[in-house]
Amino acid sequence: MAGHGYQDGRLDLPFVGISTFGKRPYVSDWSTIDADIAILGAPFDFGTQWRAGARFGPRGVREASTLFSFGHAGAYDHEDDVTYLPGSVRIVDIGDADIVHTDTSKSHANIETGVRAILDAGALPVVIGGDHSINIPCIEAFEGRGDIHILQIDAHLDFVDERHGVTRGHGNPMRRAAEKPYVTGLTQVGIRNVSSTAKEGYDAARAMGSDILSVRQARNLGPQTVIDRIPQGARVYVTVDIDGFCPSIAPGTGTPSHGGFLYYEVLEMMQALARRHEVVGIDLVEVAPDYDPTGSTSILAAQLLLNTLGFIFHARGFS
Repeated sequence: MAGHGYQDGRLDLPFVGISTFGKRPYVSDWSTIDADIAILGAPFDFGTQWRAGARFGPRGVREASTLFSFGHAGAYDHEDDVTYLPGSVRIVDIGDADIVHTDTSKSHANIETGVRAILDAGALPVVIGGDHSINIPCIEAFEGRGDIHILQIDAHLDFVDERHGVTRGHGNPMRRAAEKPYVTGLTQVGIRNVSSTAKEGYDAARAMGSDILSVRQARNLGPQTVIDRIPQGARVYVTVDIDGFCPSIAPGTGTPSHGGFLYYEVLEMMQALARRHEVVGIDLVEVAPDYDPTGSTSILAAQLLLNTLGFIFHARGFS
């Protein structure tokens, strides 16, 4: 593609050019999306209960993703003997949903509009947050598009119903999702330590169909067994809170919680999921770059997304 890679005479190193996701083409007109994957930024962090800063997550993850944008097509994995994300997989970046400061309703509506545009185009939506409340409009965009199951990687259950009138903050998204008639269940993995959700929230989650696993429980089961707990044939939406990872490798987040996953534990869950289920959407949230001057958290997020997309489209037969 023009401007990408050395085919046109440019070396186009990661630090050169404009930081779209993976240095893929930018599409500003959401009615003209023609791709297999479309990246949407959701730089909204008004739902946070402690440290804000995830509004800069989309920029941080996009910039980090340029590290993986070398000119040769695809990424060869010698362990799997597979070239992931070959040139036949079309990825575009459609920019950010417009955020209206202090107005959650408008901001969330703009995010939902972006996800709906991606789904209408037949592409896989990949949304970069922003705090975890941005999952609410993402899931609402799936109304009328068939049943989905949600796989959540997170330190926190996020199953608060209402607190002081707040129903759409970053502690509420999984409760709002479970209320949807088209969400058939949730698999919530990595939940640990002092949670933002009280005991009654856990009881409600289980009553509404949640399968809840801590990091230690998931580790004991192994990645494949965790994924095998998702009902066979379910269409799966993946939501990854970066605080699901241990802050030793992902300090750049608003509510870090020690004892989290390491990279390959989550990566292997994603690979097992892609082999067993249709993945219909992804969001990755709560990257707050300013808390990590090394940039490692953003690099982790970009690396996880790109590898997960590689697994999904390899499973779909792209080569």
